Amino acid sequence: MTHATTESTRTEHARAVPAGGGSERGGRSAAEPRIDVGLVGDALLGRWKQERLASRELAADPRLHTIPGQSMAEHRERALEQLAILVEEGAIQRAYPGDLGGSDNHGGNIAAFQELVLADPSLQIKSGVQWGLFGAAILHLGTRPHHEKWLPDVMSLKLPGAFAMTEIGHGSDVASVGTTATYDPETREFEIHTPFRGAWKEFLGNAALHGQAAVVFAQLITRGVNHGVHAFFVPIRTPDGEMLPGVGSEDDGVKGGLNGIDNGRLHFTHVRIPRENLLNRYGDVAPDGTYSSPIASPGRRFFTMIGTLVQGRVSLDGSAVRAMMAALAITVRYGSERRQFPGADGREKVLLDYGQYQRRLIPRIAETYAMAFAGERLLTVFDEVFSGERDTDENRQDLETLAAALKPLSTWAALDTLQEAREACGGAGFIAKNRLTGLRADLDIYVTFEGDNNVLLQLVGKRLLTDFSARFKNADAATLARAAAGQFTERVTRFGLRQLAQSVADFGQVSRSVEILRSVESQRALLTDRVETMVAQVAMAMRDATKDIPKGDKQALAVAGDAAFNTQQHKLIEAARAHAELLQWEAFTEAVEQIDDAGSRQVLTWLRDLFGLGLLEKHAAWYLMHGRISGQRAEAVTAYIDRLIGRLRHHALDLVEAFGLGPELLRAEIATGIEAERQEEALAYVEARIADGTWPTHEKDLRAQAR
Repeated sequence: MTHATTESTRTEHARAVPAGGGSERGGRSAAEPRIDVGLVGDALLGRWKQERLASRELAADPRLHTIPGQSMAEHRERALEQLAILVEEGAIQRAYPGDLGGSDNHGGNIAAFQELVLADPSLQIKSGVQWGLFGAAILHLGTRPHHEKWLPDVMSLKLPGAFAMTEIGHGSDVASVGTTATYDPETREFEIHTPFRGAWKEFLGNAALHGQAAVVFAQLITRGVNHGVHAFFVPIRTPDGEMLPGVGSEDDGVKGGLNGIDNGRLHFTHVRIPRENLLNRYGDVAPDGTYSSPIASPGRRFFTMIGTLVQGRVSLDGSAVRAMMAALAITVRYGSERRQFPGADGREKVLLDYGQYQRRLIPRIAETYAMAFAGERLLTVFDEVFSGERDTDENRQDLETLAAALKPLSTWAALDTLQEAREACGGAGFIAKNRLTGLRADLDIYVTFEGDNNVLLQLVGKRLLTDFSARFKNADAATLARAAAGQFTERVTRFGLRQLAQSVADFGQVSRSVEILRSVESQRALLTDRVETMVAQVAMAMRDATKDIPKGDKQALAVAGDAAFNTQQHKLIEAARAHAELLQWEAFTEAVEQIDDAGSRQVLTWLRDLFGLGLLEKHAAWYLMHGRISGQRAEAVTAYIDRLIGRLRHHALDLVEAFGLGPELLRAEIATGIEAERQEEALAYVEARIADGTWPTHEKDLRAQAR
């Protein structure tokens, strides 16, 4: 089988097996701009190109590939064996200290990890549990003695471990976990205990079978005072797999996906561990039980500890984008060869020549590019913080907010894209060997890994509210009212985007309606205005809810504030989503501006415009209700999107080829050129029968002759 579609495949044959009128690249003329696939591919690979390529080379190793239909037990053992292969290949040490065998390469480590989703998502996530959660918690929450004692065995896989944060009764609300770690000064030990079933640790990779220790998050209690959640190193099994006294485990069994991971529950009944097993970078307990911390505020201490584990969200964001790339590469290649239904000229068309098929896939290509470039920005900020280059409180907060904004949108988009790709490939997309259903099942959990997506967006919304409050701290009611109406941003009004002006200026002239929206400034203004207006409206509603309550009545203020927040929660989350979309658009725009090749820049500009205008179309109701665009301009946006999609159809194969995913990474039969071979075979058969005079006359032709 071959990737190339032969010219004969695109020629016509008789009515029974008609070939399509569109070529695999959509009949693009020689005069049109086209992208430099290598140059655009390099832009997508980003700063950590070499690490990504090395990881893709490893992901092409058949030993690391998913085996469709494999039993859960076999898949679990295979995944453990695959971790050993990663160790042998030197693929997991990048983020660890140099003197312990690592290379202190934090950004490169995450970039390489993201590519492993192309091998087997179970392998990827199991490795993430071992080295990105269990090992990273020891690295970032522990101190040098902990690093020297445990990290070498963690890195070599001699010490498999679990990350025991989530509880049955407390998912995203980590601060409220029920597990306790009570210090006993007489024995100088902590007693780890789960006092009720809701405090059992749940959904833990490596907990059911393979983990020998766990980093357990528990409420640290000493001298009768609860100092909040801290992390503890707790042995749970012998190397032979026997549970240690006081430690219980349950197997989660078959899941909706990722069945190569032995997820399970852990619970602890008065389990004693040495005082030194407290990972004490941010909080310590002296032998006599005295607690100390370099961070005085319990709340700030908690968020600092949790913030060190942000790499999980960064990892999932980029992994989701790689899955989108794979799905689109498979589907666009298949859609450029698969032929269905005769057109007006009686010739069967390739799927990618149908307008609705283009509408289903090409905007998702634009979205994937936007998310890839935004993910590169996120990864850069992550590396700056964790390398120490720009490790400040402000940058850590920005990193956490950026990760909480981007991870929800990319993981949701991955599920959407995988499902659309599956449907666009028809029955072929439902066959396991073409990978779309497997990826869809495995990536389902990504939307709640490392925090439920809605909870993460709520965190972003709260940050936006905090920034808004600081900006308008001393503002009067009139100023806030103008802010809520979106009228405080001069850059919005400067572009004439008010509805009345548009209705007059655009009357009868669709081209004029579109032209202003094609500009970078106009798109940025509209996207920014939506975010600021939505945040301002939520802030106004919350302020109004408490304005008549006396300042001294703290309980009444708290009750009213909580009720107001609950009422505004949906709007706040939508504002956070709008903010994330703006970040993606900005990242895409910055990436386009850095492209020097004229053809590549033009095509990527069209693609960026498709993404930006697609957001305006998606949220057209909001823009119409708030008077930001006229009805005519809204219609013009949709009309221009259709034109952009038609124009970009000719570049669809080049755009997915720039993802750089060859057959060894896609491993989908329908993306290998097999459909083109089938078309060629059918054509040869029909032409041979026509040539020897044995091709039957169609009944319709006889009737036409009779008339």
